[in-house]
Amino acid sequence: MIATAPEPTYNELQFEVLRLRQENAELRRLLFGQKRERFIPVANDQQLEIALNDDRQQAAPVATTTITYARREKKASPAKFPSRNFFPDHLRREIIRLEPEGDISGLKKIGDETTQELEYVPPELYVKVYIRPKYAAPKGEGVVIADLPSRPIDKGIPGPGLLAQVAVNKFVDHLPLYRQHQQFLRMGVSLPYSTLADWIKAMGMLLAPLAQATCRLVQQSSYLMVDETPIPVLTRVPLASGKCHLGYYWVYYDPLAKVVFFDYRPGRSRAGPNEILQNFNGHLQIDGYEGYNNVIARPRVIAVGCFAHARRYFDKAKDSDRGRAEWMLSKIQALYLIERRAREEGLPFEARYQLRQREAVPLLAEIKAWLKENSIQVLPKSAMGKAIGYMLGQWSKLEQYVTDGRLEIDNNLVENAIRPVAIGRRNYLFAGSHDGARRAAVIYTLLATAKLHQVEPFAYLRDILNRLPDHPINKIAELLPQNWRTPNS
Repeated sequence: MIATAPEPTYNELQFEVLRLRQENAELRRLLFGQKRERFIPVANDQQLEIALNDDRQQAAPVATTTITYARREKKASPAKFPSRNFFPDHLRREIIRLEPEGDISGLKKIGDETTQELEYVPPELYVKVYIRPKYAAPKGEGVVIADLPSRPIDKGIPGPGLLAQVAVNKFVDHLPLYRQHQQFLRMGVSLPYSTLADWIKAMGMLLAPLAQATCRLVQQSSYLMVDETPIPVLTRVPLASGKCHLGYYWVYYDPLAKVVFFDYRPGRSRAGPNEILQNFNGHLQIDGYEGYNNVIARPRVIAVGCFAHARRYFDKAKDSDRGRAEWMLSKIQALYLIERRAREEGLPFEARYQLRQREAVPLLAEIKAWLKENSIQVLPKSAMGKAIGYMLGQWSKLEQYVTDGRLEIDNNLVENAIRPVAIGRRNYLFAGSHDGARRAAVIYTLLATAKLHQVEPFAYLRDILNRLPDHPINKIAELLPQNWRTPNS
């Protein structure tokens, strides 16, 4: 006799319907929804609500909250009228004088009519030729000849400006090397892909001491944000699935000193943060990933949570439990409005701490009480159950930011530093090897820090590539983006 599976109960069927609807809503959001997570409360929701017989799944009533937010009045700026000199002063001016046709000898000049036109000249490749006369010393004492200046790549053909442009094209403007090869072809010069890749390799090796110095600065910080992002990597032995190996960039960001360090690891294990942060003491702002558990277990490391990560779970739960989701999103929005006010008023750290104690702490207490009350009213595996469970599990870390005015409410700043990697891998698709990914991390480290300090990346790279071969290693910190000064400054 063949045993048959028991018929599912009504509640089991209802739960399966709920799960499938949540899955369908998530897929539709990924395919057709907006990528941003902006929350705008809706007074009269016309969407269908999922009603289950299980009274634990009934949506909680939404309490109307009025958020008052007053911006500082800005002084009215004087009216600006269009100026004829609206192009930057550093641009070269080519003066062209146009005289009227015919005889003007009897006319009196009464002024000039000036018209400006912005023009473009394609970039130029040129050849620097070093000619070194050779002189024979008397009595057969040898040959006298001038030394060649130090070059970024010994016996190589590229100058520091060309190397800097190749690096900026790839890591700032996200232009893969094969597209750069095509650009150079249009300029009449053939620079094969393999040659450009070798130049990136040489730059990564030359710039490595600067990345190592940045790593030491990060390790000495008292407040770090950490996040990681994947990077596909080609390996000699392809995976059974035929796909690339998935490596990870671990990104460490000091928001006080504005220093970023990229560390490549072949995997997402806790070995990376364990090694980099083995001597770290201070506040560590992270998401809920367990890879940081060994670090935050140390007594002198204080874990700080990220409200942006916690908020995303409730944003995803809007389709299945809009009432609860909107209540939480409105409260989190109120917390962020406090942060915005502190930022716009330019409050120092102590004043920001006092503001949070007055306004954010009561909101956090209200949120925590709501979480405990609603955690027993929803199904644990539902979208809302997962959102509440995540926030409750992270609560001690999430409320930590109000204890110190230096701390941020989330780690979005480190996610901003990661964004160029996300855009770049859509264009160059993968790293050629693990070593290639490590060298890219070196360049990402310098360019991300340069961006935070408003340092123009091409001018910076061209200068340090020119100076590094002769620069004393014990003064390497002088060439870090935050310390860099142009030779004429």
